[in-house]
Amino acid sequence: MPNIIALAFHVDYWDSIGWRDHFAVPIAVERQHRYVEALGLSSAFTPQVVVNGHSSFVGSDKRRILAALAEPRDTIPVTLAIADRELTVSLPERAELEAYDVNLIAYLPEAVTSVGRGENSGKVLQEYNIVRQFRSLGVWRGHESVIRMPLDSIPVDASRVAVILQRVQQGQIAGSATLALH
Repeated sequence: MPNIIALAFHVDYWDSIGWRDHFAVPIAVERQHRYVEALGLSSAFTPQVVVNGHSSFVGSDKRRILAALAEPRDTIPVTLAIADRELTVSLPERAELEAYDVNLIAYLPEAVTSVGRGENSGKVLQEYNIVRQFRSLGVWRGHESVIRMPLDSIPVDASRVAVILQRVQQGQIAGSATLALH
């Protein structure tokens, strides 16, 4: 499907079963618990898919995930560019009633992992769009804005970035863009 940014936030709470996921990032568990609260879920679970910040599904529920992805959206354009070793995020003037967090997600597009222990012992995992860093770039309130950040602040194993506009308190996603770093 076009215009979809699927990101894998690896959690660390399965590390105790014999194999440590070296792609786990602390923010993944924090965001998952915030979704439990925001979406009124009974608990966190894996594999979990959150679509557009407002719908949660078991990762194997392809039919419901595809239906959620096909829902129409009015999106706010986000523009990304690289110049002089800086990432530039441009946001338009738009009369909005709510504030949005501007979040940067640096990610590794693909990796192969051999699992030595735990329930997946002996398996080779083909993994995609693995989040390596998540950070806030500030809050956008509908005014034309340009945000700059140095590329050297992004982990070296991340070769792509996504920027998402998400209603504060981890609400719905209203806009996004992705860009290759090299």
